[in-house]
Amino acid sequence: MTKPSLPDLLHAAVSAVGGTERPGQVAMAEAVAEAIDDNSHRLIQAGTGTGKSLGYLVPALAHGERVVVATATLALQRQLVERDLPRTVEALHPQLRRRPQFAMLKGRSNYLCLHRLHEGAPQDEEEGLFDQFEAAAPTSKLGQDLIRLRDWADETETGDRDDLTPGVSDKAWSQISVSSRECLGATKCAYGAECFAEAARERAKLADVVVTNHALLAIDAIEGAPVLPQHEVLIVDEAHELVSRVTGVATGELTPGQVNRAVKRAAKLVDEKTADSLQTASESFERVMELALPGRLEEVPEDLGYALMSLRDAARNVISAIGATRDKSVHDEDAVRKQALAAVETVHSVAERITAGSEYDVVWYERHDRFGATLRVAPLSVSGLLREKLFEDRSVVLTSATLKLGGDFNGIAASLGLSAEGVEGEDVPVWRGLDVGSPFDYPKQGILYVAKHLATPGREGTRGDMMDELAELIEAAGGRTLGLFSSMRGAKAAAEELRGRLDNPILLQGEETLGELIKRFAADPKTCLFGTLSLWQGVDVPGPSCQLVVMDRIPFPRPDDPLMSARQKSVEEHGGNGFMAVAATHAALLMAQGAGRLVRASGDRGVVAVLDPRLATARYGSFLRATLPDFWYTTDRNQVRRSLSAIDATAQADSK
Repeated sequence: MTKPSLPDLLHAAVSAVGGTERPGQVAMAEAVAEAIDDNSHRLIQAGTGTGKSLGYLVPALAHGERVVVATATLALQRQLVERDLPRTVEALHPQLRRRPQFAMLKGRSNYLCLHRLHEGAPQDEEEGLFDQFEAAAPTSKLGQDLIRLRDWADETETGDRDDLTPGVSDKAWSQISVSSRECLGATKCAYGAECFAEAARERAKLADVVVTNHALLAIDAIEGAPVLPQHEVLIVDEAHELVSRVTGVATGELTPGQVNRAVKRAAKLVDEKTADSLQTASESFERVMELALPGRLEEVPEDLGYALMSLRDAARNVISAIGATRDKSVHDEDAVRKQALAAVETVHSVAERITAGSEYDVVWYERHDRFGATLRVAPLSVSGLLREKLFEDRSVVLTSATLKLGGDFNGIAASLGLSAEGVEGEDVPVWRGLDVGSPFDYPKQGILYVAKHLATPGREGTRGDMMDELAELIEAAGGRTLGLFSSMRGAKAAAEELRGRLDNPILLQGEETLGELIKRFAADPKTCLFGTLSLWQGVDVPGPSCQLVVMDRIPFPRPDDPLMSARQKSVEEHGGNGFMAVAATHAALLMAQGAGRLVRASGDRGVVAVLDPRLATARYGSFLRATLPDFWYTTDRNQVRRSLSAIDATAQADSK
């Protein structure tokens, strides 16, 4: 039997999902197939509208070996598993003569734990009754969530938190889920045969395509114990997010409350002397944390160092003692022991990591008005980890609408632990980059407007001239505005100010769920939606409801961000340009994602307005602009108002 051709397979898949074949999609599919055949690596930028999911799924399914697809967002995971994969598998079946299996796999805490649901979460004494369903008043929000979870447990087939609609709070979910450290293990658990997390892992072992998230991919790389099944090919979608997700997984934290809970959980399971030692260390740590001021700790202060060493040593003794103690009065002893061990091991590992004082770690204090101080430790860079763990023994394809920063792939490549394109050498993963473009005609569909006449934004204070400019732009656009702000405070200030000045409804992130806000924004063209980071990447509203995307300022990281400033300083110490490598790269990624909200379909028209003159006047402005879609560029405020009014008039005429 002759092997079906890739163009034929792609054509069948595109027809099945009701899409349109694009030249960029064909080029992408060919590049993915080539990478799989050569066991090599690709970075592929595929602009909005390319149809990149099918661009990698079709060659992956045709290949026949197991493929893992890792994405950053729940929305894309759902799209792949519920829409793209079922249709594509059916469409390719006549030519492939097989039906590849696919499955979703997430971290254990994403699945309902039947043991915890039926036996209850081991509670600390003063937290109330043992049965969490009885402890939470049925009239409270928590109580209602828990009752709904118990009912849902009887009908769900997956136990996957994301299949529960509407969702529940983190507090409610924590009552019926466990981390991998807290899990008893299928062989020891009375509910092991019915376990949702185990069932998901078994399905993944049998699947040809496993869809997972960046966090689980990071855990698989960092922990050493494989979580994902063996696979020949790894495809990382939304790859611009990978470094921050891996950093998140590799970040440890300690709080007095967390240490206190570990002490209480361990107290019943060890002798009094061992428990007292951990209690004393906990109190010493709490005293230090009461005086903690936010900011980076370039060296661990002496008092914190002593407190952490005491915690480390006391926690290690508890871990050894827990293994040897059996207390007959403890109900469901295995679960209590496992939860206590998990809590104490976390304290031990973070305390040990910080006291070890690696030059590759950044340590800092954070302070929250309500929760007090937190001690955090994160890797200065994850590039070495990614180079070593990601690119060995498999072909890796990384794709996103935003991978070329300032016009090339080398910035993103460096953050992933890769050398410049074309550089070869021992232990250097070789890769090639490909930009397949976008089917949209950006110069004709969009305008990039920089408000060059405005004052440069300062760190603090309201920007009266910016508010006036924003109000005029919204009026010219007839609403239809997505406002992307670099801080929640800025978004709130703009919403409050403009609600008093304009007739247009202004929605503000945080006042309702994000999904509900986006639905309301899309439904009414006169409406504006203001918000911060998650809106820069999470909004997909094609059509006339979003014809003006405004960024209040270039979204550089805060100067007092301990991790970003440490990374910047490290680049400078090694002879590089820290500002361009860290701050400008961070801003470029966000701005490209934000600007990508404007044109989502071939009929979309509109303006991206940046109310920060530095994009036009600063030396780094050209780097940032080169990362954005190739819109028609202007700094003429009158021109842009006329264009917005014309776009608004056309949209109104079309709606009649």
